[in-house]
Amino acid sequence: MGTPAVGAHPARRVTGGPGAATTGPEPGRRTGAGVLAATGAYGVWGLLILYWPLLEPAPALEILAHRVVWSLVIVAVVLAVQRDLRWIRTLHRRPRQAALLAAAGCLVGANWGLYIWAINSGHVVEAALGYYINPLCSALLGLLALREKMTGAQWVGVGLVMVGVVWLAAGAGRPPWVAVGLAATFACYGLLRKWAAVPSWRALAVETLMLAAPAAAYLTFLAATGQSHFADSPAGALLLASTGLVTALPLALFGFATVRTPLVVMGMLQYLLPTVQFVIGYYWLREPVSPTEIGAYCFVWAGAAVSLVSYARRQVPRSRLADPPAPEQLSRADTSRWHPLEEKPAPALAPQGSVERRPRHTFDCRGE
Repeated sequence: MGTPAVGAHPARRVTGGPGAATTGPEPGRRTGAGVLAATGAYGVWGLLILYWPLLEPAPALEILAHRVVWSLVIVAVVLAVQRDLRWIRTLHRRPRQAALLAAAGCLVGANWGLYIWAINSGHVVEAALGYYINPLCSALLGLLALREKMTGAQWVGVGLVMVGVVWLAAGAGRPPWVAVGLAATFACYGLLRKWAAVPSWRALAVETLMLAAPAAAYLTFLAATGQSHFADSPAGALLLASTGLVTALPLALFGFATVRTPLVVMGMLQYLLPTVQFVIGYYWLREPVSPTEIGAYCFVWAGAAVSLVSYARRQVPRSRLADPPAPEQLSRADTSRWHPLEEKPAPALAPQGSVERRPRHTFDCRGE
């Protein structure tokens, strides 16, 4: 998920000694804004469990169809504002990417539909379980499909989660199909998106475009047979139309956060979503959870914690290398150790108060 690329605008830097100041956002402020945006994205996704019931009595399939159609409208507007619609004409030259995105669209459609049905059918806690085990499912897919390596701690985390899932299945007399379905569809969706390597807004446009025709046909059928809930009331129509906005808003926040927040923080914040869902489902919606199920969830939480600690230990050393020291903090002798791909700091002998223009390093924020 991402945002449009940031242009390479020159940054103004005042040189002339230790008191030199750098205009523009500081790394700390950028990280703080990114953390707030990521928290907002995961918070909105978590609070959506209170939004979907507002769309009833519309069934889950009708809500899904509206979400696909209105999401396509919102994404088309965003791409038009960004002047990023020309690439659609060249999509037929990349059949592999088109096929991967079509398959990803089917998976995300199944994930959306199952999630909406689960929330409106009183399976909020089980849906939260699905998003707890999703990162570990993604790790297993990386091992099997991408030949990535898993650490011993990750294997321990996967084992603990499996114990919890088997415990839940044994206690309920059936596997937690909702959780398994949500985790499997979203993990496979992420794998296809990784293979496609297409920026998020473009990918979402193709995915919703692939689903738009059957979704629009289904809505037309409902309207023709008098079964549509869109015209029941202006408030109901507005809520159904807002499904596109609630899909795009957290996506925009997430894209803003990914380029401003260290990976270790993003990895930890991803568990905010199922935690919000579990708390609302258990304490607000009063979904029944037996002590036996709480014991099983403890294994799932322990597995998630082990995975997070392992992830943090591997990423923190890298994040410390992400921000090089400020040029004004280096002595003339230190400048010889500046990385060859980085721009060397300005000479220390620059006149006091002089202004020098330097290009700011930019990132392609549209990437995954």
